Amino acid sequence: MPKRIVDRYEHTVDGLLIVDVAARRVEDLYENFDKTAPYHKKDLDEDLAYYLTECVREIGKVDFVIRFMFECYPSEEYMLRVRTSVHKFFIYLRELELGAMNKMLRTSATLLVTGIIILGLSLWVNHLFAVDGTPSFLNTVFAEGLTIVAWVSVWEALATFLLNWPEHLFLIKLYQKIAEAPVRFQPPSVPGSEGVEAPAVSSPTIDLYAKPLQAENH
Repeated sequence: MPKRIVDRYEHTVDGLLIVDVAARRVEDLYENFDKTAPYHKKDLDEDLAYYLTECVREIGKVDFVIRFMFECYPSEEYMLRVRTSVHKFFIYLRELELGAMNKMLRTSATLLVTGIIILGLSLWVNHLFAVDGTPSFLNTVFAEGLTIVAWVSVWEALATFLLNWPEHLFLIKLYQKIAEAPVRFQPPSVPGSEGVEAPAVSSPTIDLYAKPLQAENH
């Protein structure tokens, strides 16, 4: 990864890159469409999930921590809630991506097998026409059509696999990496805590302060 990208982020004293998230309160990290669900079953805020995903995509293979800062330093219960939510949400995304990859593999395998079967059929039909003598125009069109359909099916199978498999595999590893990342918390009144070394430029930070507060049932 280019050094200019690494330098945009703060680092801990042990060299881990820090992905910062700022919010008013813990509740702002979650979607609000289901107010009755417990927090460990709620989806993370869409903007937050996108931000974390893009940051980790940008930094590549560099080890990192996720650091949250709220207006009031959260209790141990809330910190555990956030850690559990981040882990479970990205494991959930990983499972969805794994399911999508398996579906793509099944589709590719089906197209490949279908193409091979049709290709064998076209060879058999061409052999029959050759044994019977000079095939008619319609017979020739039919035989050539089978061959074309067979190769289209085979190439579609290969294209689907070669184009989609790497991206699915990348996202599966990406979500797993975020799910396993350490989650830390910084008191809002203590800049540079957690043994942070200040960088030359400010670290990229998602700011959920700007999102409107919405009442939630607890």
